Amino acid sequence: MFRAIQDETSKTAIYVELRRQVIMGHLKPGERFNVEGIAHQYNTSVTPVRDALHLLNQEGLVIVRPRSGYFVAQTTLKQLRDLLDLRHLLELAAAERAAERITPAEIEALRSVHAGYTGDDDVSYDRYTEENRQFHFLLAKASGNNELAELIKRLHDRLARFMVMRHGGRNQVQTHNRLVDALEAHDVAAAREAILDDIERSHDSILDKVLSDEAASWQVG
Repeated sequence: MFRAIQDETSKTAIYVELRRQVIMGHLKPGERFNVEGIAHQYNTSVTPVRDALHLLNQEGLVIVRPRSGYFVAQTTLKQLRDLLDLRHLLELAAAERAAERITPAEIEALRSVHAGYTGDDDVSYDRYTEENRQFHFLLAKASGNNELAELIKRLHDRLARFMVMRHGGRNQVQTHNRLVDALEAHDVAAAREAILDDIERSHDSILDKVLSDEAASWQVG
């Protein structure tokens, strides 16, 4: 029983740290995870390491190759464009529907997501990324469609490392507040404009970054 609890605790700690390293770009696409080395680092067996990697696999951040091991997921330029286009479709629908039916409690939840801008260090961007994912998940939940919300959350998991690349932490709260103001007013047109502005700015800055100076390391093309 104690061993099971210890493994579960180790799995959570390993998952959190490996996820942060992938999203921050410290582990590069295609890089292989040293399962035994990670287990030794955390003074645990390989089981919680593999469990953590399987969780990351479910988020699209890790791929499992039979008889080869676990690797940081690689993304082609076509896949990245498709993910960004999918975000456009899903989040626009979510924002428009949320503007019609959002409740005061849901507005309050959206306003309480962010802790504010604290700099451009890894710890801050780890938090910004999680806040961004939580914000868009809660926004989608406010549409009344739970399946749409789950799709958007998983989409943000796959886009997280690219969202970090754009370094938009300074403007994130302002951008989201504009959207919440529109939602609170139940102004569908204003919500549509705000979400499209957010999506299009993200789309352009991510692709510009990838194509200008990150293409080689991310192996997108």
